Parts: sequence; structure tokens; C-alpha cells
Amino acid sequence: MLLDSLSPYGSRRLVVEFDGRTTSAYLHDRDGPIAATWIANHERAPETVDLAALRSGVAPEMPAGHTKHPAGREPLEPAALSAVWLEEGDGAAVLENGELLAVIPGWSDLVTGMPGYSRDVIGQTPFAWSLDDAMEGLNLRVRQSAQFWRWRASAGSWHLFQEAVLGHLLTRLGPGGGYWDVSGGKTPSVGVSERPPLTSRPYTVLTTVGMSCQRMPVVEQTGADAADRARIELALATTMPSAEAARIFLWLAQFPWREVTWLGSGHSIPWYHEPATFPLGGGNEAILLVDDPSRLPGPEVPRLDGFRASNEPVRWLWIIPISERERRLAMQRNSASLVTQLAAQRRNWVYGP
Repeated sequence: MLLDSLSPYGSRRLVVEFDGRTTSAYLHDRDGPIAATWIANHERAPETVDLAALRSGVAPEMPAGHTKHPAGREPLEPAALSAVWLEEGDGAAVLENGELLAVIPGWSDLVTGMPGYSRDVIGQTPFAWSLDDAMEGLNLRVRQSAQFWRWRASAGSWHLFQEAVLGHLLTRLGPGGGYWDVSGGKTPSVGVSERPPLTSRPYTVLTTVGMSCQRMPVVEQTGADAADRARIELALATTMPSAEAARIFLWLAQFPWREVTWLGSGHSIPWYHEPATFPLGGGNEAILLVDDPSRLPGPEVPRLDGFRASNEPVRWLWIIPISERERRLAMQRNSASLVTQLAAQRRNWVYGP
């Protein structure tokens, strides 16, 4: 093993392995490798793929016509290798002496046959694609991610971001009350700000502070306008005691990076534990996320838009507690059908016990 790097979010691991013949990089989740890329041959390259060796589980050798070093290259020095994790945490790059050597982006997948990218490969093969051909986009992504992690590690960066979000909330929701850290000592750092009732607002708003500091995983695979969905904060309007309601964020605040997924309007998520432990009880055991809950009965919805992080818009998603049966309805039909049903039942978007 030449390199072993755990993502800052703890949900992915990058491993670079040398078996005497080849060097390859693997991206692991909790259950094992999920993506890979060939990096180098260290012996003379074969003319064709050795299918028998592949079937036996041996790491592949790149055929001579697809490597810049058909005679093989010297083994890599572990001390020369380093990893840069993408900001989203769903992929990573391998650097050799500070130069880009290989990239396994979030869309690489062993199951679908999408390999990563390697500096020494020519063209596209089942084991790696040419990094040269994708250098413009991937090099920018890696440089931006390295810059993000340097900024994130710098003194005062989190405090400045936190103050920016809190200042935005002050203009939209009024003075703050309680504040709870819901990170549990893990990355990303996320807090929950309480905005108590006002004369014009007879309910409390609880909102996360910090989810939008980093992009969500895999969201870039959702289309050309993914940047509009990449950064979120979550909000809950409620009349129940704030400290009790805020426990929902212990589960949700780090959900995208823990589960390597993204959250958007219309998404529903089942509670992971016994229904009786669900923080927003009353027969509920799941949540529905909506960016505009005004289709449901209740008071006027406060406008929270207008905040940007890294020059990308931040979208606030409101939490609507639902039952498991209702979640299944949303899955079978769509979230719009569920919202229509909830509206017909006069379900208020402000949650009260």
C-alpha cells in the first residue's frame, strides 16, 4: 500500500496499491472498493488484456497501445504521493510530487464500468481514461478543492462563515435565541440557530448554519444547473420546545456527506431508528423536504433566499414531518402528489406537537 487517505467526512477512503507489476488506485466506501483507476505498469506492457488474470482478481496491466510507458516505469515512491479530496468528498485525486497523477471523480463506478483518469493512459480503456483529455476540467476541480481545504483549515474561516450566515438570518428572521452545535466533532461543522417567535411570527424557526459551506456530494451529476442545487441549509418551523425539535438536525445536518448523497426539494428520508425515537413524533417517522411550503396551510413563509457561498446560491429546504405511509406515497407517485394530499388534509407546514 503506497497511500491510504480517509476523506475529511469519513465516508470514503482512497488507497493506492502496488503489486510488483502494476499500481492502481481504489476508492472505498464502508463495504469495499466502489471505483478504481490504473496508474502504471512496471513491466513491459502486454499487447492485449490478459482476461484470465482479470478473472482471477489480479489488477489489470494496461495494453501497450494505451500507455505512455509501454516498457514500464519505475515504481512510485510512497513519500512522493499525496491525496486531494474533492470538496464534496465523493472523489479524490492522487498527486506525485505535487503533480496530478490520477483522479477518481464522484461519477467513477466499478459497477457501471466507469473508471477514473490517469496521467499515463492514452485514450479510453475499461481500466482508466486519459487524464490529458479531461485535464482542463479536472485540474480546475482539484485545484479548487485543494484551495477549499486550505481555507477550511485556516484560523477563523469557520467563524467568518458562521457569522455571515447568522447575519443573513438576522435580516430575514430577526434576532437569534439558542444555538446548538450538531456536528458531534465531525466534519462538516454545522450548528442550529433558533429564531424565536416575533409579534408577526407566532412560531420558532430552527435553521442549520454551515451545511452550505461545502457542496453536497454527487449533485454535479444531476444536470447542467446543478450549481443551483449544490448548497443547502435546512429549516424547521415549529411551536414545540426548540431544544427538543433541534434534535432532528443531529441526524440531518451531516446526512449528505455521511451517506454521500444530495438533498433537494421533494426528497423524503425515512428515520433510521425506532419510530418512537423520532424527534418530531405524532405518528411521524420520516421527513419531506420542500423549498416552498406555501402550498400547505399555514402562515406566510419567510423568505430565506439571497445568501451565496463561493458565489453559488444557497437554498433553504423546509422540513415537513410525515409518516412512513406518506413517504411511500411520495416514492410511488411523486412528492407533488403527497403535498397535494397533505394540503387536502389541512396539514400545516408549521409543525406543532
